Order: sequence, then C-alpha cells, then structure tokens
Amino acid sequence: MTEKETATEKIISDAMANPSPAKSMGDPGITPLSPSHTQQNDTDQVASEPSFVVVVAIDFGTTSSGYAYAFTKEPECIHTMRRWEGGDPGVSNQKTPTTILLTPDRKFHSFGYAARDFYHDLDPSESKQWLYLEKFKMKLHTTANLSIDTDLHAANGKRVKALDIFAYALAFFKEQALKELSDQTGGEFDNNDVRWVITVPAIWKMPAKQFMREAAYKSGLVSRENPDQLIIALEPEAASIYCRKLRLHQMVDLGTHSTQNGCSPTDNVGGGMTQVSPGHAAKEHVRRNRQSRTFLVENVIGELWSELEEGDRYVVVDCGGGTVDLTVHQIRLPEGHLKELYKASGGPYGSIGIDYEFEKLLCRIFGQDFIDQFKVKRPAAWVDLMIAFESRKRAAAPDRSNPLNINLPFSFIDYYKKFRGHSVEHALRKSNVDFVKWSSQGMLRMSPDAMNSLFKSTIDHIIQHLTELFEKPEVSDIKFLFLVGGFAESPLLQHAVQDMLQGRSRIIIPHDVGLTILKGAVLFGLDPSIIKVRRAPLTYGVGVLNRFVDGKHPPEKLLVKDGTRWCTDVFDTFIAADQSVALGEMVKRSYTPAKPSQQVIVIHVYCSEKEKAGFISEPGVRKCGTLRLDVSGTESTAPRREIQTLMQFGDTEIRAMAVDVSTGRTVKASIDFLSH
Repeated sequence: MTEKETATEKIISDAMANPSPAKSMGDPGITPLSPSHTQQNDTDQVASEPSFVVVVAIDFGTTSSGYAYAFTKEPECIHTMRRWEGGDPGVSNQKTPTTILLTPDRKFHSFGYAARDFYHDLDPSESKQWLYLEKFKMKLHTTANLSIDTDLHAANGKRVKALDIFAYALAFFKEQALKELSDQTGGEFDNNDVRWVITVPAIWKMPAKQFMREAAYKSGLVSRENPDQLIIALEPEAASIYCRKLRLHQMVDLGTHSTQNGCSPTDNVGGGMTQVSPGHAAKEHVRRNRQSRTFLVENVIGELWSELEEGDRYVVVDCGGGTVDLTVHQIRLPEGHLKELYKASGGPYGSIGIDYEFEKLLCRIFGQDFIDQFKVKRPAAWVDLMIAFESRKRAAAPDRSNPLNINLPFSFIDYYKKFRGHSVEHALRKSNVDFVKWSSQGMLRMSPDAMNSLFKSTIDHIIQHLTELFEKPEVSDIKFLFLVGGFAESPLLQHAVQDMLQGRSRIIIPHDVGLTILKGAVLFGLDPSIIKVRRAPLTYGVGVLNRFVDGKHPPEKLLVKDGTRWCTDVFDTFIAADQSVALGEMVKRSYTPAKPSQQVIVIHVYCSEKEKAGFISEPGVRKCGTLRLDVSGTESTAPRREIQTLMQFGDTEIRAMAVDVSTGRTVKASIDFLSH
C-alpha cells in the first residue's frame, strides 16, 4: 500500500496555477475552486484488486485476431488458442483472419476462416445479400469524429454500425475462449472468473480506446458495473513485456544471423517457445489439451534481458496489418519495471498498405471503373484474389530472382471479358505495365522488382518514422530494437531496418513474431503495474476564468462580473503532452455546483498536441470530451458544496473519481470521449 500512497501524494495540481474561484465560461454553472488539500487518504478510494482465476487476452488485429490465456496459479504457462479450422496455403494460421459475416437480415453468422469460406461458397446472386467485412479495425484510427454511431461498409456496399460489428467479434472470442476453458477445467467456466485484456495500438486516441470498451460492454464480455474486469493493453507495451522474457533460442538476432528470413513460417511452427530445455520437461505435461499450444515463459528475466543494465533503453517497433507503433522503454532494476521515455508514435503504415498498392496496380491495368464494379458485383471473387495476393506477398524478399505468380479467379477473367469485350491478356499487353505479364496458366506473373515496388511506400514511411525517432535526444543509445507484429516477418522490412540502423542497435525478432503481442498482453493482465511510468500523448485540461491581469491577458478576453475583472477561456492544464506520469498519479481539482439544486456538473475537457496551451480558443486546441459529475443524492446543508475530482492519467485509459468533501460520499464521475 505504501507505494500507492506515495504515488497519490505526488498530486501534480500543486505545481499548476490555481484556477480561480469563478465560473468557467464554457461551462455555465461551474466554479473551479483552487486545488484543495483536504487531508483525506486517497488510497481509501482504490478498491482492492478483485481475484481472477484466469487472464484471457484478445489480440483484435486489423488483418488477423486471436486469443491466449494463463491461469493466475500458473502464470508461466501461456496457452494460445486452439488451431483454427481452415487456413490458407503458404500462411501459418496461428490466428484467424479478422473477417466477419452477417446474414442478409444482419444477424451474426461467422467469424474468421469460417466466415471467409462460407462467403466464398455462396452463389454470386446470394452473396450480394450477405454482409461481409474485413480490415475494419482501421476505421477506428482513421475516423476523425468517432462516435457510437460510426458506420462501416460491408463488401456489398451496405452500411452497418461499427459498434455492432466490434461487439459481435468480441462475443465470438468470449464464446470460443470460455468453451476452451470449460473443456480444460472439465466444468462450466464462469465469465466472472476471467480478467479480459483487449489490445489496441498505442497511437490510438482516447475515443478509439473507449469505443473498444463500449463494444466489450455491448458484447457481454464485461458489464458496466464491473469495468475493472477489462483492461485495455497497448500493443507495443505488451510486446515489450513479453520480450523481457525471451531466451536465446526464442528469437533471431539480425546482426548475428545471416538467415534471410529469420522468421519463416517453417521455423515458427515447430520452433520458438516450444523448444524447452530438459529441466522444463516435467512442466510440458501442463498441456492438458493437445490442440492448445502452451508456451512457457521465464518467471525470471530472460537471457537477452540479463545483458541489460539499469537505465538501458530499447525500442519496440510493432508492425501490424493496419498500424505501425513505436515505443521507447527504459529498464528499471531490480524488478525489471519499465518506464516509457518518449510518447508512443507511429501511423497507418501497416501491411495492408501493400494490398492497396496492388489494387492501384490492378486499376492501372484493367481500369478503375472495372475494379470498382467487380468488387461490388463479385465481392467473393475479389476476396479470393486478395487471398491469392497475400500468400505471394509473403514470398517477397530482397534477393529473390524468380517471378511471382498470382492466380486470377475465373470470374475475374470472365467478368472482364463481358465488361470490356476483350480478354485480360489483351488488357495486359495494352496497359504498358511491362513488369506484369500474363502466363499461359491463367496467372498474373510479377517480376520480383514489381512486387518489391508495392512494398516501397509503406516501408519508406516506417523507415522515415524510425529515422526521425532516432534523432530525438530521448532516443539515443538504444541497445536493442525489437521488431514485432505480423509484418515484422517480411524480409524486405527487416532488410530496410538493418540498412537504416547501420549497426547502431541490435535488431531482435522473436520467434512466433505474430503472437508476441498476444502473449505479452496475457502477462500484462497478470500484472498491470509492470509499466510504472508513461508519457502523456496529448495535453489535457479545462477552460476556466482567472483574475484579469493588464498587459498579460488579451483585452478581448476581459469579462467584468459583479465589479470583478476576469479573463475568460484560460486553459487550465491537467497534464502536458510528453510529460512523464507515474502509475496511480492523480490530478486533483475541485468544482462547486452553481445552484444547490444542481444534479449534474458537466465540464468540457480540451486537448492539444502542443505541450503548452494558454487559452481553449487557440488553434490546435479542441474539445475532446466531457467530465460528468453526478451530484444527485449528495445534497448537504453546507453553504458551498465542494466536489473534489481526481483524474488518473498514468494508465492506458484516463479515469476519474470524485468525492463530496462535506459529506465524504463518493460522487459518480465519468469521462466521455465519444459522444461528440
């Protein structure tokens, strides 16, 4: 408890300018009081950790998804989900594609390979009625004003509510995981015994994280009444936690290995974590179910980690299907806790960028009008074509010399002839795209250079981002660079990162690189306090009134009220972008209702990417959320009620708690980033 107490003592509001006791213009009816120092033990409000029997992590990826779990009594045994039915030639199926199929009347039908295979087998006239969605997670990153009502487009062009789709997917994983846990334990497994973890990119803004939580409530994964049963984990953080446990045979060091593809699927099916030393042989019997894949992690720190000393820094580059996320961590010994040194950065530079380049290439050859039409009229065949491309994409390598053949579905060839009146072969001859040829077996034949050029813009983005990151003063002397996520398997990407670093850091790629985040998310769920210090991604605050000071404040901000001169729209900073925030650290503010009868206090929260903001009206400052304090039922006889609000910024999500100072009663407090 003592650690928590010291953390809560570090209230950062003390260091900040005291907001004045006056009404804030943006929020009529609220008077911010100066931060008060009532001697109340903050730790009283921290509930004791509930006990869970098992932690289940869901890696909800852009291109593929899966789950893994560990029992709290055997934290060193991580079980990854049973093998999925189906699978693609040339792609190892440790996870299932993030694809979902709804019936024509919008009911959930299937997820993953099952959804894809069923959709593929539908008659074209029927498939137009079914709703098939893939790669939909990116919508949460790219939608500027994400809300509960945000829509997604299915393959047939019809719109569906994003929240429904995410909730269906989470409900599917809940059902699969509980079924597997019930089989393992030989009885009906109770969902209340599960702590759920959902992974999200670190560069996601608060609305996207909150959207995931809302979807979890809707799916029945957890209830609103018990929010702590779900933890949101940041993908590169999870990878970082797992990488601490690596043993030397569980990874490839690109500096020392000349293997051109350190993590070819053939390596990691039998390799990786399952090669345990004889001393661990007894523990291998933990596998109760042959289909489950159990990985043993060190309960101490891994061999690689033993080379790190206090204060050493490393970078985790998480290259997924949709986004690339970069995190810089520093090790704190003896416990091996982690401290974030620079705020998470990255962007939408995942491997689906290569799919878009391939689509652009097809448009160049066959015409945008045809491709658009084909996707709507023959959606299942389009999915087939992209699956065929996916397996060839994985065969791209810097030193490849023989061409890559991509199967064109028969309906593509047939539909093109009807649409244009001439053959696919004719289109290729006429297109003056000389690096793509037609082969007599009905395939597109791409030269290795042509394939590599599809990777170029995505990899260039990643390298540019890494280069900029390594120029930051906080990012000097990096000992290791961990390359994780499904896209990290690409030899082209590995090669580019090696070229950029020129030996400045050792590049480490874990085996089973696509499962790194999943396994790390389980470890995070077992001990969420492992990351002690994070960096705030944005500056957060509220608008208040301060005493007007001539010469300091702009005249247009002057407000005279009852003879007192106030400056309006002053940005009262809770936390500044890139500021270090310790886990459990609180920002404390006090607010008072304008009228004794007031039931709810609503305070607008503003944010900015800049570290300093003077006024809420400045460019770059935007309203991003609302803080709601439900003060009903806490009426008191005190002449002036003071609601003390505590906000926590050091976690993966922003939390708020509040208390009525005169009665000591808890006030229901919530921060909402979605409903704007």
